[in-house]
Amino acid sequence: MKLIIQEEKEEDHLQILNKASEIGIDEVGRGSVFGPVFSAAVVLSKKSGLTLNKLGVNDSKKLTPKKRKDVFPKIIALSSDYGLGQSSVREIDLLGIRHATELSMIRAVKKLKHIPSELLIDGPLPLRLWEGNQRNIISGDSKFISIATASIIAKVMRDSLMERLESKYPGYFIFKNKGYGTKQHFSSLKENGLTNLHRKSFLNKLNLI
Repeated sequence: MKLIIQEEKEEDHLQILNKASEIGIDEVGRGSVFGPVFSAAVVLSKKSGLTLNKLGVNDSKKLTPKKRKDVFPKIIALSSDYGLGQSSVREIDLLGIRHATELSMIRAVKKLKHIPSELLIDGPLPLRLWEGNQRNIISGDSKFISIATASIIAKVMRDSLMERLESKYPGYFIFKNKGYGTKQHFSSLKENGLTNLHRKSFLNKLNLI
């Protein structure tokens, strides 16, 4: 009898872990001077979150590129659902980076199969375009596994795009700087000029155009 009760308790616990889930969202590329901003929304059960935590999943900024690529397929396999969204350079220049980032987040959420009851969002700024419940968590990617996995998905996908764009936009070291404003990138801008994927609104503020 004790064995049966114990087995039932274990089954109940597993059901709770599988059913309870959290939906995290994060963006990548907000501070870049080249290319779109990416966002990802990830739905994780408690059980999957614990498994990914044991695999070393953490804030994408704390992981090496190799580690991010290694855990990426595991995140995809263990997530209950995920969505990816982006906003173009044109939208960033036209609407401003905050609004464009929010659009990318909403696009990611809209790709989920079900409307989330609550979003866990990295950072202090509320998602103004979202009418449902949300929680803003400073350094959320190091506190919530769903936000951490969202940051990894967005980072891996955006980095992959940057690497592919290198052949189309040579001379800017995009494969290396991933579109961010490094000294080498700014130097190549002065030498080669702007491309249609450089954020003119950013570069104008930096007095580079």
